[in-house]
Amino acid sequence: MDVGGVLTVTLSDAKTRNDIGMAVLAKQMDTENQAGAAMIDMMNRTFMETSVNPNVGSNIDISI
Repeated sequence: MDVGGVLTVTLSDAKTRNDIGMAVLAKQMDTENQAGAAMIDMMNRTFMETSVNPNVGSNIDISI
């Protein structure tokens, strides 16, 4: 049995899996950054609306 060959294939397979995992994590980080930026933009637009119309939509009246 060629132990060196098996070890080389195993290490190559592990490196490939690691590279794929890192690529998936990088894509997930990009997605999360975009979602965070969209949320900040939405909050800024909401803040701008309440600065123009402070009495509209800033309170919730609940009766039970």
